[in-house]
Amino acid sequence: MIQSQSSKARRASVFTAALVGVMGIGLAGAEARAESVMLVGTWSGNGNINFASGSKEAARCRAHFSKTGERSYEMSASCATASAKVDQTAQLTKVGADSYVGRFFNEQYNTGGSIKITVSGRTGTVNLAGEAGTAFFRLRKF
Repeated sequence: MIQSQSSKARRASVFTAALVGVMGIGLAGAEARAESVMLVGTWSGNGNINFASGSKEAARCRAHFSKTGERSYEMSASCATASAKVDQTAQLTKVGADSYVGRFFNEQYNTGGSIKITVSGRTGTVNLAGEAGTAFFRLRKF
């Protein structure tokens, strides 16, 4: 009877360890999926561009984000103001539960700078700063 109880205890502990392992993997997988879904996809919205010259223009942007690594993402975006349409790319790193930082580049004007994105559900704020000026956008995920 002692051997039987110890055998049952071993089986129970093996079962518990296996269950915890499976649950841990399941939770980690769900967390990874939630993380990648948070930023990945197409976003659009409005904002303002403050040029280094002092002028300011309203702008509308559409951006697409892709996951490129465990904590890295890339962005391609098109923005339009009353005076121009521009395209830019960015490389981002996830630095917090809902925040991303990186560098953006605009090939048309050979300019770039820093970018910071904060996401809350299906909305996000984007701040850009560079030699040509600064910009702030509020985006919504499709």
